[in-house]
Amino acid sequence: MTNDGNRDRLRTVIVDDEAPARAVLREYLDAHPDVEIVAECANGFEAVKAVTELRPDLLFLDIQMPKLDGFEVLDLIGQDIAVVFVTAYDEYALRAFEVHAVDYLLKPFGRERLADALEHVRAHMVGRDPSPVKRLVASARQREIPAHRILVRDGSRVHVVQVDKLDYVEAQDDYVCLHTAGKQYLKEQTMAEIESTLDASRFVRVHRSVILNIERLSRVEPYAKDSRVAILTDGTRLPVSRAGYARLNELL
Repeated sequence: MTNDGNRDRLRTVIVDDEAPARAVLREYLDAHPDVEIVAECANGFEAVKAVTELRPDLLFLDIQMPKLDGFEVLDLIGQDIAVVFVTAYDEYALRAFEVHAVDYLLKPFGRERLADALEHVRAHMVGRDPSPVKRLVASARQREIPAHRILVRDGSRVHVVQVDKLDYVEAQDDYVCLHTAGKQYLKEQTMAEIESTLDASRFVRVHRSVILNIERLSRVEPYAKDSRVAILTDGTRLPVSRAGYARLNELL
């Protein structure tokens, strides 16, 4: 938060794909001098860029948007930030509440309801307790499993990796490396987390550091005692543990 005299100001970003909805929210927020709108975004890609570059205190975030929805935006920004979900759909509002959002606004909302949400945000700020983004995203991910795509942030840019085109996933320190069509993308996520989102009938963890798309498998050969190597259709060689080989055999 920036300090303006004796008053802390909430640096705020508005994200909504509908211009009239952004205008209403901007008008209502104008009545609160302690709120500084630093950006307005019409889609999730703009939101990721704005949050990455501006690092605001507060995000008014529409949930249902084309290209990237609100939960996917949170997944990509990867930082704890005060979030007020804005939605026209009760089911999303309830989910947002259940996964610990600071607050949510159900469209159409009035000035008083917005003021209540800002009070709630302030209470979290005083307690230094921003929205737990990782927990928000982990809970939200359960709504679409198996995943059809994986989103990767590269600075303020976003890459969309289609799961159908994913060859394999490899652990690299605190990241996973997604290998697809000769390209590699690093995502800050654990192997267990990404494994839980993939289709278990198509992706198998053949080694503690490798998850394989079985559609890319050409053959498996002995390598050393109690271990094997998986050879993909493009010639890539991947380690296969004894436990991984057993899991692989269950699918083949």
